[in-house]
Parts: sequence; C-alpha cells; structure tokens
Amino acid sequence: MSDLAERLTEGERQQTSPNLRPRDAATLILIDRSGSTPQVLMGRRHAGHKFMPSKFVFPGGRVEPYDGRMAALGSLSPAHEARLIKRIKRPGAARARAFALAAIRETCEETGLVLGRLTPETPKVPAAPWQIFADAKVHPDLSQLHFIARAITPPRRNRRFDARFFAADAQGIAHRVEGVVGPQAELDEIVWIPIDEARRLDLPTITRAVVDDLQHRIAAGFDPGLPVPFYRMLHGRFVRELL
Repeated sequence: MSDLAERLTEGERQQTSPNLRPRDAATLILIDRSGSTPQVLMGRRHAGHKFMPSKFVFPGGRVEPYDGRMAALGSLSPAHEARLIKRIKRPGAARARAFALAAIRETCEETGLVLGRLTPETPKVPAAPWQIFADAKVHPDLSQLHFIARAITPPRRNRRFDARFFAADAQGIAHRVEGVVGPQAELDEIVWIPIDEARRLDLPTITRAVVDDLQHRIAAGFDPGLPVPFYRMLHGRFVRELL
C-alpha cells in the first residue's frame, strides 16, 4: 500500500463521528506561471473551524442550488464535462456546469479574487453571493477551468464532501476585492507558493495527493484527454480510481 493509502486508511480507523452523506463541493487551484517556477494559491483555514482547522487548503466549498443558474461565458471542454458527471446520480451538463461555477464563486468568497472576463454588460446573478461579479462586471468563464481530481471525504468525519478539484491560470483573475482574508474570515491567510514547497505546509492528506496530480497535469500541458483521479474509501480501504 502506498504512503498516501496508509495515511487515509489509518485516518478511517480513527474516526468515530456518525456517518454523513457527502455534500457536493468544488475547489479551485489558481496557478501563477508568470515566473520560472509555477506557484499555487493556498489558504490557511481558521483555527476555530471544526473541519480541518489551521490546515492549508485550496479555496473551495459547497455547491449551492443557485450556482448553475449564474450567467457565464465559455464552456467546459467536452472531456472535462464527461468526467465530471461520471459516477453520480442524475448526471447532466447542468450538474457539471454547477460544479465549475461553485468553484469560481467559493474562490471569490474566500480570497476576494474574481475569476472571469470583464465585459461592458452587467451579468445577471441568481443570488446574493454572486453580486460581486455583477458589481465588477465580470462574467465567469468556464473555458478557463480544468477538472483535475475528485475526492470524497472518508466516512465518520464530522464533515463530508464529494469535492471536485479544478485548476485555472491566475491570468484569469479579472478583479480583486480587498479585505476578504483575515482573522475573522474563512481563511486567515493566503499565500502564493511554488508547488514543490507547498508540500512543506500543513496540508490535509488528500490535498497533498492533488498537489502531485497537479504537477503531472502541468507537465502534460493540461491535456483534457488525461484521465482524472477519483479518491475515496471503499470497505475501509483507500481506493484511487481513474475517471
């Protein structure tokens, strides 16, 4: 068994919380490739959180019912869309779109970074959490996103998520909102850090695995034809499948 599998399986044995159904979630990895070494944006979760306190993570959170109704430009590649709806109930293009849009919204809420394209028109928003995009006249651009991993939190955690990990280039940041990160916020610190150095941070085990997946994607030029790893626990054992 790999070191990653051993850590996840051991963590499974240590948990005693009631088993919960995983909530759909989405995460966005922003990559700055303007220098000689690619850097990724990571945030440290507030120490008071019940789920993964003080851990460094990629921005993200739950998919909300209104996310799929947000006006957007571009579309996911057919390959990404097909993999996003594998092994889910009620598959469809609308679900894939909602996952991607949730990753963009959650990143904005947690970091103040508004990903998309500036336009003369004000985008119509389906709910208040999207209002920043309307104020900045930024339309989310789904063509900027790459689906790179999926992971389900193991059973008996105090929170469980079925998370889809997306990656996007930092050049897609169209607007910045100040004052979002701080001592009372979801993330109390954000850092741009070279990918190799990210492993030195206090990362959740699955985040460490996705960092490795990300390096392979970058080396392959984000080829959408590459299979996407899917991490989960089955019958008390860690499984890494390919979608």
